[in-house]
Amino acid sequence: QVQLVESGGGLVQAGGSLRLSCAASRSIFSINVMGWYRQAPGKQRELVASIIRGGTISYVDSAKGRFAISTDNAKNTLYLQMNSLKPEDTAVYYCNAQIFGGLSTDVYWGQGTQVTVSS
Repeated sequence: QVQLVESGGGLVQAGGSLRLSCAASRSIFSINVMGWYRQAPGKQRELVASIIRGGTISYVDSAKGRFAISTDNAKNTLYLQMNSLKPEDTAVYYCNAQIFGGLSTDVYWGQGTQVTVSS
């Protein structure tokens, strides 16, 4: 198992920046995929960015060029640096971890952190 604790959300004006953190309770070397999802009111949860063990990174189109996902392996922490924020980035952001088993994948979520971007 792994517990995930997010932090770093808040209220920011459009064009501003925030950095989200997700502290994992175990070594992130043991986690196959980590990512950031977000869910805006009335919308489905969507994948914003992910990083696969070994370094492959992907972003949703709306985040490309503005957001950067990274890890600090020594701190077992996942980050999401968000720049040039827009009102449409307003959502609850969730940290996600996936650990591959023999026949199944265990999926874990953090509690979420609110990001509000004012226009």
